[in-house]
Amino acid sequence: MRKLGVFNLITLDGYFAGPRGDISWHNVDEEFQELANKNANSGATLLFGRVTYQMMAAYWPSPAGLRDDPVVARGMCAAEKIVFSRRLKKAGWENTRLVRRGMLAEVRRLKRGRGKPLIVLGSGTIVAQLAEAGLVDEYQLLLVPVALGEGRTLFEGIKRRLNLRLVSTRSFSNGNVLLTYRVPGGAASGLPN
Repeated sequence: MRKLGVFNLITLDGYFAGPRGDISWHNVDEEFQELANKNANSGATLLFGRVTYQMMAAYWPSPAGLRDDPVVARGMCAAEKIVFSRRLKKAGWENTRLVRRGMLAEVRRLKRGRGKPLIVLGSGTIVAQLAEAGLVDEYQLLLVPVALGEGRTLFEGIKRRLNLRLVSTRSFSNGNVLLTYRVPGGAASGLPN
């Protein structure tokens, strides 16, 4: 059975995106870059909502993405990707499959199969839906020491309580802290970190 993980940067006040989708507060450095390189080349299948997919597809295969961050760009382009969207007509980024309906059923099907883990990057709307359905096995949250006062929360709209178990922490020299939580009773996930 495949495991499903979430990786997201969040603020001290719990936002994964600021007003109008602002992510200029992301506090990345060389330590983060090492983590990004490892995760981008883990072989995991990447799951996206439309907004995050369009942002990633516009940057990683571009000349700027390939020039500025070639290791992550190559990994992101080579990875199997699935975008969940009712609005997109097609997904043009290489190795991407578009799923327009039945996201929860498709994720359940993927989890029943064999293979590398499934990872949601960004994509707060689908994170909340997957969390509500009890499909997420692990959350890797990179806490950035900034408070925005407003924005979008990662678990916006969920109606059920999530009880999670902290399994590891990692402090970065720039003040970021990677918090890894698992769903109690679930098997160790083996997700990249």
